[in-house]
Amino acid sequence: MSTRLFVIAVIPGIALTLAAYLTDRYDREPISLLMKVFILGCLSVIPAAIVENFLMSFNIFRWLLGPAYQAFIVAGLTEEFFKREVVLRTAFRSHAFDEKLDGIIYAAFSALGFATVENIIYVVFRFTTNPHIGIYRGVFSVPAHMLFAVTMGYYLSLAKFSQKHITNRHYLRRSWLIPAILHGTFNFILMSNLPRLMTLFIPFVVYLWAINLRKLNRFYLESRDLFKVEYSKRKKV
Repeated sequence: MSTRLFVIAVIPGIALTLAAYLTDRYDREPISLLMKVFILGCLSVIPAAIVENFLMSFNIFRWLLGPAYQAFIVAGLTEEFFKREVVLRTAFRSHAFDEKLDGIIYAAFSALGFATVENIIYVVFRFTTNPHIGIYRGVFSVPAHMLFAVTMGYYLSLAKFSQKHITNRHYLRRSWLIPAILHGTFNFILMSNLPRLMTLFIPFVVYLWAINLRKLNRFYLESRDLFKVEYSKRKKV
């Protein structure tokens, strides 16, 4: 195994994980819980790969239906399901999950754990002779996993703090399906091998950044405002 390729593979995930941690400026999550989520995100690659291999055996579709099945069903629904399960089974009911920004942070840690291991598999083991894979995945694929996670965490937080059961279930469904659709679209554009469709790739990436930075900023400002309220209360006491 090449040490240089390994470093190239892990740097994007680690850098984005650190960025996610630093984003939570006012009420940071316990390091131990974040590390647990990240490690389980890494391990979630295993069940995801098993399910993906099983689902691929049913891919009998031709022309664009084949790539669509692989992008949306095999990759999108499966990978987002297991990344989401990590958050639901570790952080979702934790007392540390006490503001809406937290959902995005935990989802990002799970997704980046997954993306880091996936990146190692591609860069270090599958495409060792292609120097461009590490660059492409570091610029596009790993950040994309984080962006899908922002959407996932956004809806997980809305579900967590919803007062009505029906609304809670609605947002929980969206926390899986919408990231899966975004993930599937990202993959499908590349897998289609249609030049006209591939011209939409960069605009779609820009769209991903725009909508998710907006979601992140909304909860970041809410976190800041909550901190200011709590700080003013402590000063009065």
